[in-house]
Amino acid sequence: MTVSEVMEKMIRESKGSFRDINHFLKVWGYARNIGKGENLDDNTQKTLEIAAIVHDISCPSLREKYGEADGKKQEEVSSPMIRKFFEDTDISKSMLDRVDFMIAHHHTYTDIDGIDLQILLEADFLVNADEMKLKKEAIEEMMRKVFKTETGIRYLKALFSGR
Repeated sequence: MTVSEVMEKMIRESKGSFRDINHFLKVWGYARNIGKGENLDDNTQKTLEIAAIVHDISCPSLREKYGEADGKKQEEVSSPMIRKFFEDTDISKSMLDRVDFMIAHHHTYTDIDGIDLQILLEADFLVNADEMKLKKEAIEEMMRKVFKTETGIRYLKALFSGR
């Protein structure tokens, strides 16, 4: 399954929710470009991009059930949705396992176990910081404590230097 095919499938799964579609498109765009800037190998890059597209797969059902999509709750409930989303595809078991793991940890900012997850966290934060209108102090703290990639740090500084 190509990244483009995952993208199209996720757009269909989003059932016209521009909020969700626009969010994952922005996260995917940042993740893709940070990955390219950090010179990821092809397999890691593809895994990252797929994870970025499906990272919030549980949000619509969580908002319907609880009125919000808390990050920790997303991590807890996403795995069966990820497995179902990819069940009739040719994505390898190892890639599916990694994507599943990344989604189950994309709001956990400790013990980050790979450059792909690091970049996903950074890309999601770039989008969330804007969408949530985070204050400069919160952004600077995140940069100090979580951001590790040179590309992600450059993006963060460029995007939020005026705040």
